[in-house]
Amino acid sequence: MTTLKIGDKAPNFTVKNQKGELVELKDYRGKKVILFFYPKASTPGCTMEAKNLRDNYKELIDKGFEVIGVSADSEKRQLNFSSKNELPYNLLADEKKEVINSYEVWGPKKFMGRDYEGIHRTTFIIDENGLIENIITKVKTKSHTEQILE
Repeated sequence: MTTLKIGDKAPNFTVKNQKGELVELKDYRGKKVILFFYPKASTPGCTMEAKNLRDNYKELIDKGFEVIGVSADSEKRQLNFSSKNELPYNLLADEKKEVINSYEVWGPKKFMGRDYEGIHRTTFIIDENGLIENIITKVKTKSHTEQILE
């Protein structure tokens, strides 16, 4: 799991979103960013989390947040996920795991008795100056917005 701590400078990144456009963290200076990492597009838990953020998107924007999702899925898979669920925010297609590794959310996991490597569902709240304000490691997919706003 991540060794990043609250108060650390958030690692910058430049990676393509679901539409093939480059997204850089530094472009969000002056805004708070919800950077959420999820294991795989279109899986039940990830869909629930993405829809919760979608359904509360206006409230998050009104409170000064921008939302960015990250997984190792391809641009095409991210675009399908975004379109199917009408997601109004960027989804980063981090196939090379550059962002995933810089935030240290890739590692050993266990599911149904099987060990494997994957993305740990984690959310970083980044302040207007690019510093990590909060890290949520026990994400509640159905009520993630409430966790963020606590």
